[in-house]
Amino acid sequence: MSAYQNDIKAVAVLKEQAGSSWNAISPEYVARMRAQNRFKTGLEIAQYTADIMRKDMADYDADSSVYTQSLGCWHGFIGQQKLIAIKKHLKTTDKRYLYLSGWMVAALRSDFGPLPDQSMHEKTSVSSLIEELYTFLRQADARELDLLFSGLDAARAAGDKVKADEIQAQIDGYETHVVPIIADIDAGFGNPEATYLLAKKMIEAGACCIQIENQVSDEKQCGHQDGKVTVPHIDFIAKINAVRYAFLELGIDNGVIVARTDSLGAGLTKQIAVTNTPGDLGDQYNSFLDCDEVSAADLNNGDVVLNRGGKLLRPKRLPSNLFQFRAGTGEARCVLDSITSLQHGADLLWIETEKPHVGQIAEMVNEIRKVIPNAKLVYNNSPSFNWTLNFRQQMFDIMAGEGKDVSAYDRAKLMSVDYDETDLAARADEMIRTFQRDASAKAGIFHHLITLPTYHTAALSTDNLAKGYFADQGMLAYVKGVQRQEIRQGIACVKHQNMSGSDIGDAHKEYFAGEAALKAGGKDNTMNQFS
Repeated sequence: MSAYQNDIKAVAVLKEQAGSSWNAISPEYVARMRAQNRFKTGLEIAQYTADIMRKDMADYDADSSVYTQSLGCWHGFIGQQKLIAIKKHLKTTDKRYLYLSGWMVAALRSDFGPLPDQSMHEKTSVSSLIEELYTFLRQADARELDLLFSGLDAARAAGDKVKADEIQAQIDGYETHVVPIIADIDAGFGNPEATYLLAKKMIEAGACCIQIENQVSDEKQCGHQDGKVTVPHIDFIAKINAVRYAFLELGIDNGVIVARTDSLGAGLTKQIAVTNTPGDLGDQYNSFLDCDEVSAADLNNGDVVLNRGGKLLRPKRLPSNLFQFRAGTGEARCVLDSITSLQHGADLLWIETEKPHVGQIAEMVNEIRKVIPNAKLVYNNSPSFNWTLNFRQQMFDIMAGEGKDVSAYDRAKLMSVDYDETDLAARADEMIRTFQRDASAKAGIFHHLITLPTYHTAALSTDNLAKGYFADQGMLAYVKGVQRQEIRQGIACVKHQNMSGSDIGDAHKEYFAGEAALKAGGKDNTMNQFS
């Protein structure tokens, strides 16, 4: 028997025990309200979604073709619409998540206005967005179930048992819009205690997965900008531990931690690592420093010197008081970072790269997997990459390597529209189309995300509307470009009153007041024009 039917029976027993004072209470209406409010707390959501993510990780270990995906979002409505679209077009939310981007929180959610991705925004805005996203996803459940309940009532009223049974089966087997969120905690917003406190807030809001990066918290930069500064491994491990303690304290024993390394593009460190014995973790970190061999006579006031094998080495210190790593060591540092993180409590890796290239990622992952065979990545399919230019250049190099004549192409100008209809462009687009599949099979990528998609889609669609509306198109720009497309494509938001919860409110009014209910969805509601 379904939970829905069990609730009806349980409430019917309570009603009988309560006597005549509960005559107006309908057990089925209570069951409906319970179904529409399945998740009572953020911790329930965190546990439910952690179980999903752990199952998906095991599925990927067994078969790398079943990778997972997400799109970044900066508002609850955006996240809600993504999941509604997924259910409409793909019929299931399986293997589809949401990503909460720190970049978009900084750019779009701060009281200071738009900010760069440098951990300058209010830290509580991150946990607030998680709570908001799940509020909107739960409302999507309530709305969709309300439509099923209305359909069930109509089928019963019409005496159509076949239809009623069909709808009842949909109610009993209902799949929620609530999915895992991979939530960005930047570099932890301070020391390990600050990281722990914010992680708790995020988990209490519903986060089952927290992504943390190995940059210096107060020097944090966007992963695709210059000036990134990493911390010694012992500092990063402390923050991984802080997040794990937060999960365990709150009872989410299988919470997921994504450890991100920015070392590929980070050529600087603020600290020289503590080392006690040759070859220990601190010594390995320091081995990448750019140093000059010196003698005691060469030393100046304030110099820092390392003793390595009896040689005195002076790390190069910049005017900023930062130390620099040797050029060309980024990939080796990423490998060391990744192995260390997995050996000290992380579950998944994130390697921030400067371009989307399967071969580059696979080369690092193969080295990591020599030590951690089931190492898996979350990968940023970032809008910071020029995907068209990158893949056309990759295809140019492939074609040249195949001995094909590429003299008709200028490799530096392959972004040009002049190349859009060429064989090279078509082959490059096919590489883009299969990038996620290929990278998951060859480079250990369990989860593919786009950090900032709706930032760009909102800008593009607004630009297209404004240029017509404020010029000579007037309302036709909106009607033809927006509303007509909503109607033709069956976009639920064309009925914006329903999306806002108006019909759910009408149902509740009827539950509470019966025939005396004053409802908004009558014959004069203009939303009826979209029926």
